Amino acid sequence: MCSNFEPIKHTQVAWVKHHFDCQLPAADWPAETYPTYAAPFVYVDQGKLKCELAQFGLVPHWAQDKKKFGLKTYNARSETVSEKPSYRMAWRERRFGLILTERFYEPCYESGRAVRTGIYRSDGQPTAIASIWERIIDRETGEVLMSFSMLTVNADAHSFMKRFHKPEDEKRSVVVVENNHFMNWLHATNEQAKGLLMLSRDGYLEADFSNAPASLF
Repeated sequence: MCSNFEPIKHTQVAWVKHHFDCQLPAADWPAETYPTYAAPFVYVDQGKLKCELAQFGLVPHWAQDKKKFGLKTYNARSETVSEKPSYRMAWRERRFGLILTERFYEPCYESGRAVRTGIYRSDGQPTAIASIWERIIDRETGEVLMSFSMLTVNADAHSFMKRFHKPEDEKRSVVVVENNHFMNWLHATNEQAKGLLMLSRDGYLEADFSNAPASLF
């Protein structure tokens, strides 16, 4: 499951404006995102689309150690998202969002060792990943914390995404949302959202296998 990605760049401001009619955050963000790092996130707030920096790793209001909680909640399994304490309120309240990436990374073991491999859209556009989000106020610091978790699905039978992770492990994939479903996801009911939790179609994603032995491909 995805624990690292390259977020969308400032140079994609026109793409964001075209698809969401909102602006990228004015502040800078890290070139690579890991759990507890911030990255641009699209969501609906009181009926209006917004794009703000949010922390990778969802933090519910009841979390004790809010600074570290996101280290274990950056991915949410679609099969149990409505049941798990960390995620169920965000799901129930239909807090659906999109994290925008240039590429996300998964380990490929086809060489016999873990090779960090970048995955991206074959057409070169940013990759939008279905997520759920929380916004809380830290009572100790008064800080407003916006956080999110990527949703994942089983990928054992997917021709492309099954190539990642250890051979003995279940294959999982983040849920990639295509352009024509952006608004459907962001404004979905719970039942509609379930119907959008699917694997990408063949050819939609590709990967940089340049670090792996050429003889394998």
